[in-house]
Amino acid sequence: MSTLTDTAPTRSRALSNSAPNPRPFRLVRHSLALAKRSLIKTWRTPEALIDVTLQPVLFLIIFVYVFGGAVAGSTHDYLQFLLPGILAQTIATGAIAIGVNLNTDIAKGIFDRFRSLPIPRSAPLVGAVLGDVVRYVIVTVSTLAIGYVMGFRIDTDPFRAIAGCLLAVLFALCLSWLPVLVSMKVRTAGAVQGVMFALIMPLSFASNVFVGADTLPGWMQAFVDVNPMTHLVASVRGLFLGTPLGNHVWWTLAWCAGFVAVFMPLALRAYRKKI
Repeated sequence: MSTLTDTAPTRSRALSNSAPNPRPFRLVRHSLALAKRSLIKTWRTPEALIDVTLQPVLFLIIFVYVFGGAVAGSTHDYLQFLLPGILAQTIATGAIAIGVNLNTDIAKGIFDRFRSLPIPRSAPLVGAVLGDVVRYVIVTVSTLAIGYVMGFRIDTDPFRAIAGCLLAVLFALCLSWLPVLVSMKVRTAGAVQGVMFALIMPLSFASNVFVGADTLPGWMQAFVDVNPMTHLVASVRGLFLGTPLGNHVWWTLAWCAGFVAVFMPLALRAYRKKI
């Protein structure tokens, strides 16, 4: 009898020692798994990619051929000027979709299922943001593809061109935490879209996307100079066309860090309160 009682604690200690330790980077592992879910969902609903494939095509065709001659005197010159701006605008508006999708998933109760799983509470949000990278890559490729057909040409080397594309994707990835936060605060997906368009449109039009900043009224230039979209567009233009970069790349990276530092903690906090 004493043998049984003595061996029981020993056996339990052996089982506890043989149990696998928690793997490192648990949040990253589960976030990547949920990012894969987002990619599968996108693959099965390709119509959800219309905003990142058709929108840049329409914007380039309309603005280049309708306003190009009046603004720049040449549709080709205006295309060279406009395409980096359209890329920045479209990739920023493309980030709105993640807020709409998250709000819809919450309304359907999908996040209630995630809550019952042994995963970090923030993994569904981080996974959704990581999964949206594919959308940003698609909008970059589609914009450059239609631009090339229309006559756009990159005047720098491939390394700078790739850096410009990566910078635009990084900007959208960091900015996407804003629509994530909005999706946690409003009740419907339509409200998410309305709020985000009200925020993104002024950033797009009160910038150097469509015209040079020096042509805008003086009172507006004060806002344009600190507009994150202005720095992104100037950075992409410099990396694509060889125009002076100045400190626009550093300002863009600073804005990216600011988006993550401010909106990511707020979004995670709102998510924990909502779910």
